[in-house]
Amino acid sequence: MNSRPDQVRHLPDVAFDAAALARPLDWVGMSNIALPLRVASANETITVPASVDVFVDLRDASARGIHMSRLYLELQHAFASEVVTPAGLRRVLQTLIETQGGLSTRARLVLRYEHLMLRPALASEHAGWKRYPVEIDASLIDGHLRLGLRFSVEYSSTCPASAALSRQLNAERFAEDFADTRPLSSAVHEWLASERGLAATPHAQRSRADMHVELRPAFDELPLVALVDATEQALGTPVQTAVKREDEQAFARLNAENLMFCEDAARRVAAALSADPRVERYDAQVSHFESLHAHDAVARVSGEGRG
Repeated sequence: MNSRPDQVRHLPDVAFDAAALARPLDWVGMSNIALPLRVASANETITVPASVDVFVDLRDASARGIHMSRLYLELQHAFASEVVTPAGLRRVLQTLIETQGGLSTRARLVLRYEHLMLRPALASEHAGWKRYPVEIDASLIDGHLRLGLRFSVEYSSTCPASAALSRQLNAERFAEDFADTRPLSSAVHEWLASERGLAATPHAQRSRADMHVELRPAFDELPLVALVDATEQALGTPVQTAVKREDEQAFARLNAENLMFCEDAARRVAAALSADPRVERYDAQVSHFESLHAHDAVARVSGEGRG
């Protein structure tokens, strides 16, 4: 027999049962929740699909579990109307703690999405969209906001050793082909073997820099765009979007002007990250997916910001 609409149906809630092996838990929550996020990109705001993890601690050792559905429902509208900022993340984290009715004192959010940036071509009038994988790790512990930011940048790397060996072969070929020409200038031979003798190189191996920065939270905005721009400028050869012949030639010139081992690339990334006053600490890894070897060349570097 169905109950009348005005009757309140009692549903069992075993979450209030006593916990076996009672003890507090560091983090409890959900991972891979689908959410739209509003993020700042240059001078506009864009909405991107995101995958979100949410956690709170369970400080009451006798409680069997947290109010998980409250976390989920709170997240459904938490980022719907405002851009993700440090202040906004703090508010959401505090609200997540409050939904637990005293069971929790800490909260953590991990937001993963692909950030889109419109990038102009190097020489032509064209432009194209480029995506950057991003992860924001925000936690509120004892009233203190902790912010971590992960992002990646792809770029081209040309091996300095390979370039030097190529220049030597070009100089030797020149000496061979013009051996009967007199006078044959030794200065030309030396010039061909020098770095000036290679004004451009074909685009070489794709490479990637993976960065993790701990941010000082006393800023209004997340500095993602600024950090990406600084990293790409430091490396000198970020992968391109729209490319016409004049853009490809400009890219070849940039590759010749930025010959680098993975060690060189790591130092460039470190210099860019340490110069930003919003960075507390950084940890970066560069990977050169080599075209000569079947393995990758990798370098890691970490340090503190100078702010």
